[in-house]
Amino acid sequence: MTVGDITPNKEKGSGRSKHVADEKAPLLPKQQDEDAVHDEFNGASFIGAVFNLSTTIVGAGIMALPATMKVLGLILGVALIIFMAFLTDASIEFLIRFSKAGKITSYGGLMGDAFGKYGKIMLQICVLVNNIGVLIVYMIIIGDVLSGTSSSGVHHAGVLEGWFGQHWWNGRTFVLLISTIGIFSPLACFKRIDSLRFSSALSVALAVAFLVIILAIAIFKLISGTVVMPRLLPDVTDLTSFWKLFTVFPVLVTAFICHYNVHNIANELKNTTQIGAVVRTSLASCSIVYIMTSVCGFLLFGDATLADVLANFDTDLGIPYSYLLNDAVRVSYAAHLMLVFPIVFYPLRINIDGLFFPSASPLPQSTTRFAFITSGLLILIFLGANFIPSIWVAFQFTGATAAVCLGFIFPAAVTLRDRHVISRKEDRMLAIVMIVLSVFSNMVLVYGNAISLLKKNQ
Repeated sequence: MTVGDITPNKEKGSGRSKHVADEKAPLLPKQQDEDAVHDEFNGASFIGAVFNLSTTIVGAGIMALPATMKVLGLILGVALIIFMAFLTDASIEFLIRFSKAGKITSYGGLMGDAFGKYGKIMLQICVLVNNIGVLIVYMIIIGDVLSGTSSSGVHHAGVLEGWFGQHWWNGRTFVLLISTIGIFSPLACFKRIDSLRFSSALSVALAVAFLVIILAIAIFKLISGTVVMPRLLPDVTDLTSFWKLFTVFPVLVTAFICHYNVHNIANELKNTTQIGAVVRTSLASCSIVYIMTSVCGFLLFGDATLADVLANFDTDLGIPYSYLLNDAVRVSYAAHLMLVFPIVFYPLRINIDGLFFPSASPLPQSTTRFAFITSGLLILIFLGANFIPSIWVAFQFTGATAAVCLGFIFPAAVTLRDRHVISRKEDRMLAIVMIVLSVFSNMVLVYGNAISLLKKNQ
């Protein structure tokens, strides 16, 4: 599919030409000048954009993917990861193509163009719910890795607990507080997303290091014959196990959600026509990482795979230097998530500002408002990470609500609305499939969870 420039064709003269090109401005419910922030900088490289978008994609979702293999089996699990990658590419292509047609430079502006003021507000609320949920998951995983977690009555020791024993200063709450003040806060203070390109590159390198280590462990155990052959297909024995299959859909949706950052990254590219290649390169790279991590994680732990697979790396793996490799796996990915945090935080802050201060000046121009929103969000995320028990719970909530809207329902709705009359018949058919699949899967998920809850209470 062909993907073009999502930004307006600007003449390189005065600001007047820009206003002439923006003839549709009255149709967009935006009081803030959404282009103002991006006009200050326009020089991000292709590689930097790939790093930033890949970092947006490969976050915490990868940790829950081995658990989806436990539910689906290897064959169906790998097939669904590939399917979700292609579906995500198609939905992003919708966003880019319709943004270009309307000369629009933000996801919120696109929703406003298609559905008016309330369309833009719905988008902002979904970004709020999704990104806060994802960032809470990041903190939960970091807490699990450093301070330990308990599952089904079994305690899995954290790295700091294993090194120094149990103390007040390596408990979850204190460790997350220090991480928030010393790491998340400084990284969240950058006002341009391209300023995070080096931390994004480092985070990708850490994710690759994590993958190389678990791949090496899996290969060693395969050669030594200590790996039990995993299930290739799902184990469906009754109606409850059938409904359980649909619990993985929100996790897979969340694993590929990056739509809220596509416009931000494209607006800072030197050559904005490269955004299509950036998206495809990032999705292909992340899909490979996802498949390898899922397969290796499930090979190593089988039906004992936890919702957060990092928590499994606290026991003897039956290989030389097992505990050293365990710590390397957990620390590398915890560090990766710390560096991913500001990439997801950036669009969250922009959309919060647009939702609550629609008539104010651009956020980077107001230090007070910038500091107030940043600190408020960090406090909220910190509290959520200390009260939500499991990443599976958080993934199911965000994936079944905001993430599915951002990733599939909104792009499909924009395509069907077709305000600029550019959609093809196949586009509309694919858009209908996206909406039906999303709604059906979530309805079944809600029903399945309700049945499981009723059975537990009986």
